[in-house]
Amino acid sequence: MNKQQNIPEVDIVVDQKAGVIREVPPPVLRSKSLHEKRVNGSIYVLLSVISVIWLAPFVFLVLQSFRSYLTENGGMVDYLLPRAFSLDNYRFLFEDGKYLRWYSNTLIIALFCSVIQTAMVLSVSYVLSRMRFKGRRFIMNVILVLGMFPGFLTMIALYFLLKQIGLTQEGAIPGLILIYCASAGMGYYISKGFFDTIPKSLDESARIDGATRFYVFRKIIMPLAKPIVIYTILMGFMAPWGDYVFASYVAFGKSDSYNVAVGLYQWMNTRDMMGYFTRFCAGGVLVAIPITILFLMLQRYYVEGVTGGAVKG
Repeated sequence: MNKQQNIPEVDIVVDQKAGVIREVPPPVLRSKSLHEKRVNGSIYVLLSVISVIWLAPFVFLVLQSFRSYLTENGGMVDYLLPRAFSLDNYRFLFEDGKYLRWYSNTLIIALFCSVIQTAMVLSVSYVLSRMRFKGRRFIMNVILVLGMFPGFLTMIALYFLLKQIGLTQEGAIPGLILIYCASAGMGYYISKGFFDTIPKSLDESARIDGATRFYVFRKIIMPLAKPIVIYTILMGFMAPWGDYVFASYVAFGKSDSYNVAVGLYQWMNTRDMMGYFTRFCAGGVLVAIPITILFLMLQRYYVEGVTGGAVKG
């Protein structure tokens, strides 16, 4: 038995021209070549460097937020770690009425936009995915072309329109909600692509049984479209949460209508920047926390929504 186990394996090759049979040792199979290992190692090093570059500003922001403006210099310094970790900056923010007002304004706008945009986007996506009517393809192409133009091209016109109906400054919150939600249906493309992957036979079976289109949409399609629903909710929440451009000119000159982004910028612009930098960092950390938590909790659905919508989108 031992002799049989020690017999080397060979491949038999027939040489037809020479008319002989040759024994050739089998090729040695390698799990990974040296070149492949070097390439993978280089990729990992590059990704690590990119990760450090992306995370460095956030780490700096967090560390500076724990540097007390009472015991240390409240401005920018040439060292990274605080000499003593303190919650003075966060305590100041919670005691300062303006910051809490800005934060609540941002939260109200983001929540309303998230709900309204989700309803509009999913409705438009379902109609364009399931229904066939005259002009459907033309409408889709027009929406796609209009979506290529940046929103700030209409800033001046929007401002004067909102000013005429009293939705600037004191009325900036409903004005911003209107701006963010008015064109929400134009972002239908990914959601429509996801709906296209759901078999239409489900709709047809339910319709034969007497179900209405709204019932089919609510009871059949929505449970199957959970990833794209969560993706749409996240997009509707994140866009107004960190917006500065539209919020700055709609609420111009009325600090009670600012969102957090505008408020923190005006804070640094109109007050002593060197004295309020650490409090600015603390405010930035509080702004990043909700988005970070939401994304970490719903990351799986976010990825499924994007990849599922890209199949036919």
